Amino acid sequence: MSNPSKQRGTAWESAFVAYLREHHNPDARRNVQMGAKDIGDVDGYFLHAAELKAEKSITLADYIAQANRERIHAGQPFGCAVVKRRMKGVADGYVVRDVRTDVRLMNRLFDMENGLRVVDPQLYEALDKRHREAA
Repeated sequence: MSNPSKQRGTAWESAFVAYLREHHNPDARRNVQMGAKDIGDVDGYFLHAAELKAEKSITLADYIAQANRERIHAGQPFGCAVVKRRMKGVADGYVVRDVRTDVRLMNRLFDMENGLRVVDPQLYEALDKRHREAA
């Protein structure tokens, strides 16, 4: 691969997938590009079409528009851009979405947590404790 920008992008996607496999979903993988019907760069980021960017100049509006288009193609409820932070590792990168998408995500999380709290309070408490400690 002779294009340095493409090499940086591929390295960022691979590093993000490795991070997801360790901390989120062992089945995460890079997607094959599909042109006009692209479904995001990574599969396995729960409920999301993820558009990964490792660029010197960051253009959030373009990234979010692309992620929102690709989430429709991927059949996912949410789109996000995962932006590499210069000179930092994956855990210090940024996950970015527009406010509309974030509010939909928070509403879903709120409804699911409240539903679990009603159906199985002990499980809710255990999961809440686990995730608070992980932060």
